[in-house]
Amino acid sequence: MANPWSLSGALRGVFGRKTIDDSTWDDLETSLIGADFGPDVTEQVTDELREKVARYNTTDPADLRRMLRETLEERLSKLDPTLKLSNRPAVVLVVGVNGVGKTTTIGKFAKFLRNFDRSVVVGAADTFRAAAVEQLGTWAERAGVSIVKPQAQGQDPASVAYQTVEKAVREGIEIVIIDTAGRLHTKGGLMDELGKIKRVVEKQTEIAEVLLVLDATTGQNGLAQAEAFIEHAGVTGLVLTKLDGSARGGFVLAVQEQTGIPIKLVGQGEGIGDLTGFTPHVFVQNLIG
Repeated sequence: MANPWSLSGALRGVFGRKTIDDSTWDDLETSLIGADFGPDVTEQVTDELREKVARYNTTDPADLRRMLRETLEERLSKLDPTLKLSNRPAVVLVVGVNGVGKTTTIGKFAKFLRNFDRSVVVGAADTFRAAAVEQLGTWAERAGVSIVKPQAQGQDPASVAYQTVEKAVREGIEIVIIDTAGRLHTKGGLMDELGKIKRVVEKQTEIAEVLLVLDATTGQNGLAQAEAFIEHAGVTGLVLTKLDGSARGGFVLAVQEQTGIPIKLVGQGEGIGDLTGFTPHVFVQNLIG
């Protein structure tokens, strides 16, 4: 089976023909749907390509491949994927439902920043799960960054966030990454908790980014679960995890277009170095082949 992270296997048959005909369009639509672009985006992309093929009066599948690359890259580039981390300290809140790889992502993000010689401290403000604090400690050690942990289980998450920023200000640490709870008894309670964390942080400095972690393998279901964060948490960027052999590459475009929020980071493996910044041109090259 072709790796779904790359559409190139499925598209080889589409672009390997001598001419563009009706079956080309049918197979192209099938391939895009299969890669989790979703019906709306698939229809829009296909309509745009039909228009371009007619305008340039081409029957060459190689032209269609190039047009597909250009169309996807153009759509993905509508939103700016740049991380806004110029504040000192730059405070990043990381949010998302439990199970999406949020804590792991923070460890990888810390390592990503260390690779650019940025000093980093992480705050374990998901105090409701002792396992999350322990896990974050392991990742912080692997990434070579300091961590602020709750002094007692169940400590007020906002106070942990405050102490983390306080440490960064005191020690001149450039970037603060704060882990947050992914689940409380009620969504309202969860959003109230995030609001409180934001308020105490903003007493010391402004928040640079609120990054929502999504598991690419769950597709639309994962997006539905995260809607409360999108609606209430002031999300500024998306992080897609597990965008590897079991994921559907088309979800990248679908989620950005549905939410209007840029993808800023992508994780394509389990290793600590497997989180990278999102570059539309590179992504499309990998996707289409």
